[in-house]
Amino acid sequence: MTIRKETSTDLPEMKQLFTETITSVCKKDYDNDQISAWKSGAGNEERWNKVIENQLVFIAEVNKQIAGFCTLDGNNIDLLFVHKNFQRQGIAKNLYTFIEQEARNQKQKFLTADVSKTARPFFENAGFKMIKEQTVNVKGTDLINYKMEKILN
Repeated sequence: MTIRKETSTDLPEMKQLFTETITSVCKKDYDNDQISAWKSGAGNEERWNKVIENQLVFIAEVNKQIAGFCTLDGNNIDLLFVHKNFQRQGIAKNLYTFIEQEARNQKQKFLTADVSKTARPFFENAGFKMIKEQTVNVKGTDLINYKMEKILN
């Protein structure tokens, strides 16, 4: 596995990974309507272009395939997704380690993230604490997620 910064050609594969991960990995935590609403975000071109233009994006690659990606927007982890075929192989941990180091390099005092039910255990294991449970409405469908924070010493 290698970790690198994104390039402009990564976006289509990132969006596909986003959709497939939500569809397959998150199905135990969200119902079909919630999954459909959530993955519809892949079609929000303006949002994805802003991610690429304004955030730090790290890509994990295995055999020239994107296995995962993580984005940092100031002190906020905006996106952290691992391909459905690369779950439980340390991809998220490695990506998170890069992001946390970058935040430390930027002299950030803490990191925040709004995380899914599926991702909550990962973030707790990485030292994050839940600040509050949130209900987010996506295209008329309510989804539960969690505002989490980690103090960086």
